[in-house]
Amino acid sequence: MKNWLLFIATVIIVVLLSMLANSIMSRKAEASFAYQPTREIKQNEPRNQVWGENYPRQYQSFMQTADTTFKSMYLGSGLTDALEENPKLVVLWAGYGFSKDYNQPRGHYYAVEDIHNTLRTGGPTGPGTGPMPSTCWTCKSPDVPRMMNEIGIAEFYSGKWADKGEEINNAIGCADCHNPKTMALSISRPALIEAFESMGKNINEASHQEMRSLVCAQCHVEYYFNKKSPKEGVPYLTFPWKNGTSVEAMEEYYDELEFKDWTHKISKAPMLKTQHPGYELFQTGVHAKRGVSCADCHMPYKTEGGQKFTDHHIKSPLANPANSCQVCHRENQQDLMTDVYERQTKIKQNQAKLEEILVRLHVEAGKAWDLGASEEQMKDILMDIRHAQWRWDFSVASHGGQFHSPVEVSRIVSTAINIGQEGRIKLARLFADLGYNKPIDYPDIATKAKAQAYIGLDMEKLEAEKATFKKELLPKWMKAAEEREASWD
Repeated sequence: MKNWLLFIATVIIVVLLSMLANSIMSRKAEASFAYQPTREIKQNEPRNQVWGENYPRQYQSFMQTADTTFKSMYLGSGLTDALEENPKLVVLWAGYGFSKDYNQPRGHYYAVEDIHNTLRTGGPTGPGTGPMPSTCWTCKSPDVPRMMNEIGIAEFYSGKWADKGEEINNAIGCADCHNPKTMALSISRPALIEAFESMGKNINEASHQEMRSLVCAQCHVEYYFNKKSPKEGVPYLTFPWKNGTSVEAMEEYYDELEFKDWTHKISKAPMLKTQHPGYELFQTGVHAKRGVSCADCHMPYKTEGGQKFTDHHIKSPLANPANSCQVCHRENQQDLMTDVYERQTKIKQNQAKLEEILVRLHVEAGKAWDLGASEEQMKDILMDIRHAQWRWDFSVASHGGQFHSPVEVSRIVSTAINIGQEGRIKLARLFADLGYNKPIDYPDIATKAKAQAYIGLDMEKLEAEKATFKKELLPKWMKAAEEREASWD
């Protein structure tokens, strides 16, 4: 009986080992033929579907960025009107395009579509023909490096946003980050290379792991349009990193240049609009210090059919904690997510307090001007407003900053609160000097509509201009792009 049991057990083991060996051989065979190129990819090829013919798994996962259903406690990938959620933003950006329209960012798949839809490109004759420069396209499409290669960098930045409209058609994708011959990570935007040079660094010396963050740093950074360098009058995209990448270093850089993005409509302060300094803040956090890259969490590795590859469904790690967080952290999923939300909640409470201070600063400064305050009396107060709001914007515009670097973001917010309170104290003293000792009337900005009316925006006109753009100009752009791309084949 024992012999028969031993024989049966041996047979079962042999069968199982044979099945395992066959599976391994099949996977190896599949892997060896998985990425045999079927099509030559030309330099600066902007069409993601062309790359997808050679790299179907990466392309298929990239296409999943069209899914906008995920939402965490505070952020998501769906279309969300940030001004509707927080009308105070309208007052903070009074006189600037963001007071017209600001939606929380969706996935890369929608980069071109969303800039077509925004009201911020509008002007005297409507969206598409307004004052925004061509430079605004820079991070939206792999058509950008194609055009830079064809006409030159400074020439691409020249002119208005609508000048390049029919040339920018493909959503952010493969050519933005990869060399078409070797598939190595590569930098396609000159601003990042130039920023490294301004700090005395050579980006070509970056390791592969560093590149897994630097390709993101081409766009997820603070930047401004420098009209003095390197070509006079051209809004040349520049990162303010010469003095360093901290909030104070960049503030010093801007102050030395006496640069401003706009003059605030109410307070008349010379304002700075932070873009999205995700990379700068990430670099100050514990994950970056441990050698973790952006891609490790937002594009974790996955395996299909014996192939290990980077998941190009770029999304929040909280949408896939098993492949992102739990690769390193052994805590259960709920505990990890609770930890993230606790950090975010505590910081957002102070950010909300800071927003209230900033709204009052702008309104009170406007009242001081109405009372006849002089430019000399207002000078230091306006700089307090500028510096406090710059720090607030720096803390919120990176979106994931509360998690990427909670200690640094908390420090930035606390310094902004101090600066803002100092500004209000100066204003109180100024009111006394001006003989005004009555309470300040603050506006009712409980809704987006009320806030926009308070700062004098004609939203019906802006919406009508956008409708005209989408009906008349946008179809021409789409048709021209389709005809151009058809001619390539």
